[in-house]
Amino acid sequence: MRLLEFEHPDRFVAGTVGPPGGRTFFLQAVQGRAVVSVSLEKEQVAVLAERVNDLLDEVDATADVPQAPQDNDPLSTPIDDEFRVSTMSLAWEADRKVVIIECHDREVSLEPDETGADLVEVTEPDASLMRVVLRPELAREFARRSLAAVASGRPPCPFCGEPLEPTGHVCPRANGYRR
Repeated sequence: MRLLEFEHPDRFVAGTVGPPGGRTFFLQAVQGRAVVSVSLEKEQVAVLAERVNDLLDEVDATADVPQAPQDNDPLSTPIDDEFRVSTMSLAWEADRKVVIIECHDREVSLEPDETGADLVEVTEPDASLMRVVLRPELAREFARRSLAAVASGRPPCPFCGEPLEPTGHVCPRANGYRR
């Protein structure tokens, strides 16, 4: 398995490439001169950001910690897609007081070990994994920026909630029909 590991990266952000309606979402980790980008769905970015916020609220990890500076810069170049994210996992390591985010390019299954007492992860040999370890304040900033990136797309129709296109919108709730 190919492991891309970032222990306290210089930067970990979600960002987009392309115009609203045709955007591609990326998670990007930067450490020194290494830049790793993985693509994923908009909904995956939104869920990850919400869960990071929920996790930090639950463990009260950012109560006594100063806020991280806001990072609104564009994604670092080059933006080479290492893999498309299929599965994500999120964890809090209490001993080190860090958030761990893992992005897999395949579904990860759990199977019993030889003794049957524990479950172990089973992945294919050519699978890829990006693991990022973040301090709580940087995880909170990651979540803030991610939710802003998700919200910056096409505005929703006030009647049906579908995205409004620049060329117009046939709203099924305003005497239109769904094509």
